[in-house]
Amino acid sequence: MQVPLQIVFEQIGHSDPIEARIREEAKKLEEFYGRITSARVVIGRPQHRHEKGDTYQVRIHITVPGAADIVISRDPAVTGAHEDAYVTIHDAFKAARRRLQDVVRERSPKTKAPTLTTKIEEDSR
Repeated sequence: MQVPLQIVFEQIGHSDPIEARIREEAKKLEEFYGRITSARVVIGRPQHRHEKGDTYQVRIHITVPGAADIVISRDPAVTGAHEDAYVTIHDAFKAARRRLQDVVRERSPKTKAPTLTTKIEEDSR
């Protein structure tokens, strides 16, 4: 990445293990697609439920040259899940990887399948 990874904790205190997991997942993304310009990850805990457990929210913003920014959000209000921060992080980065795969697929040149006449010409040589 040209710009160092930014990690922001909202409504929760800083956690070294969570930061390490985010950096690990971001490294995997960078190994998959080395042209990532910048990435910002925001992890928060929008609700404080003492009896049922807290839910975590993760937002990822990835900038790739020549493509629209990739924005991923894992919001517990929508899914009702994500009571484990590590599962939420994994799910968000998994979605980010799928979006990066789409970018790579769009950029790769379309290979043309060999035609029958090409095969015949090669056999006659």
